Amino acid sequence: MIDESISQLGLAFFGLTSKIAPQFRAGVFKQIHEIVFHGQGGYDWDTVYNMPLWLRKFTFNEIKKYHEKQNEAIQNQGKDSNQKNLINPDGTINTPEFLQASKDYKGKTSYK
Repeated sequence: MIDESISQLGLAFFGLTSKIAPQFRAGVFKQIHEIVFHGQGGYDWDTVYNMPLWLRKFTFNEIKKYHEKQNEAIQNQGKDSNQKNLINPDGTINTPEFLQASKDYKGKTSYK
């Protein structure tokens, strides 16, 4: 009779199985890429790869929070009603706003 260890998890060992290991590995490499790419030159691949897990997760989350705040600020900036836009959302020039904004510069060219 062979004595087998049965854990409550259903596995007799702790670790990655062959089914989830590729997904986990892709997630790790994606996280490393995001830190290196969005870290704006502050991190290289080897440094991030060898970081302790807690530090890499912390760094990733801080960069993520920073970019979310930046995106929110950009979106809120466009909602300001006092601001006039010379270009329409479709990429064409907003002619009345352009004429109004260019009145101050009429006849003030620096070239002849």
